Amino acid sequence: MTKEEELSKYMAQLEQYKEQINTLEMQSSYIQSAILDYNKAKITLENLNNADKDNNVLIPIGGSTFINAKAADTSKVLFDIGSSIVTEKNYEDAMKKIDERMEDLQKTQENILSMIQKLQNESEEISTKAQKLYQNQK
Repeated sequence: MTKEEELSKYMAQLEQYKEQINTLEMQSSYIQSAILDYNKAKITLENLNNADKDNNVLIPIGGSTFINAKAADTSKVLFDIGSSIVTEKNYEDAMKKIDERMEDLQKTQENILSMIQKLQNESEEISTKAQKLYQNQK
């Protein structure tokens, strides 16, 4: 393999790593949004559970939008278990399930960040090799 072919191979690898890193960063961003969403749900449930049942409360409905409502019965929480199937859980079970999902998402987030770091390290190694090869080619 000539030095030009080897240099071209390194550049292709660097481009591939860059694309993989961008994809992983997007996934990381989506996961972070999901974690924040679950955290909002948890805070809302806590506030509803602690609210006086006769008073109005502000319920977030997304997009920084709220509605006034009465928290008549917060003992039952409807919880999406996947594939648009909803099940009823009591407050404690719903909070536990939210915590479990947040924990799973955080573990996935850590794995993605680890993969990004690994790809960045490999990219640096290839970049160093390409620079040395390029300088020796002159």
